[in-house]
Amino acid sequence: MADRGALAGVLCLVLAACVDQPGPDACGAAGMQDLLGQDRGVLAAMTLPTGTRVITPGMAVTEDYSASRLNIDLDAQGRITGIWCG
Repeated sequence: MADRGALAGVLCLVLAACVDQPGPDACGAAGMQDLLGQDRGVLAAMTLPTGTRVITPGMAVTEDYSASRLNIDLDAQGRITGIWCG
C-alpha cells in the first residue's frame, strides 16, 4: 500500500502545475517594443494599464516584483529606453 502522505504530496504538485501562472509577458511589454527610442510624449495618447510605472533617471522605485506590472524606462532626454514586466 502506497504511503498516503507521499501520494497527497504528488497530487499537490500535479494540481500546482495546473494553476494559471503569469507568462513572461503578462504585462504586454512585448507588444510595445516599437515605442523604444520615441519621446515620452507618445505615452500621453495611450491608455496604459493601471499600475504602470514610467521610470525616470534617479527615480526611486520599489524592488517588489509583479509580473503583470508594466514598466517604462526613460533616459534623461525623455526618450523611452526600456519596456518590461516586473
